[in-house]
Amino acid sequence: MGSHKNTFIQEARKQQIIAATITTLDDIGYVKASLAQIAKRATISTALISYHFADRQDLIDQSLQALLEQSATFILTKTYAADDPATQLANFIEASIAYQATHPKENAALLEIIFNARTAEDVPYYKISDDGEDPLLKALCKILEDGKEQGTFTVDSVQVMAKVIQGAIGEYMLIGGPISVEAEEYSQEVIKIMWTAMKVEGHKNA
Repeated sequence: MGSHKNTFIQEARKQQIIAATITTLDDIGYVKASLAQIAKRATISTALISYHFADRQDLIDQSLQALLEQSATFILTKTYAADDPATQLANFIEASIAYQATHPKENAALLEIIFNARTAEDVPYYKISDDGEDPLLKALCKILEDGKEQGTFTVDSVQVMAKVIQGAIGEYMLIGGPISVEAEEYSQEVIKIMWTAMKVEGHKNA
């Protein structure tokens, strides 16, 4: 029983360190986010971080993974609350933008990692293509393919349209979100533009 309890403690400790890493990245940026700074925000010792993570790179990688999983879980849960492709796509866009609007700290941390972190071979993270791994892109392509097959969407290239939609969603994060346009207003405009582009008729967001 004791070892089982320990695994819970270890898991909780890892989550605590990852949360402190996200806060640190948001506070002072990637370059200054040392293990000492992260330990300070987690109110633990750097030795304890080193016990749970191989090194700073490992901690950053696992934090990135946690950030991506958290947003994907939220977005896909909302997306698949509907059955038809048009509603799924509207939900996908609304949930993606709502998540960004309500998670400024996570967005800042994500951008810090993607634009500053480098692999062991010195390749910046933003240059790494993981199209096959990205669950959101996969889901988006599947929704567009289903809609195309059912005749709901008029779309030549599913891949291109998926990138255009992801671009419009990502732009919300980069333009400073709620300060300029309310999330609801932004997502409704994006949906309207997509419906026009894909000739979607008679839908609640059309």
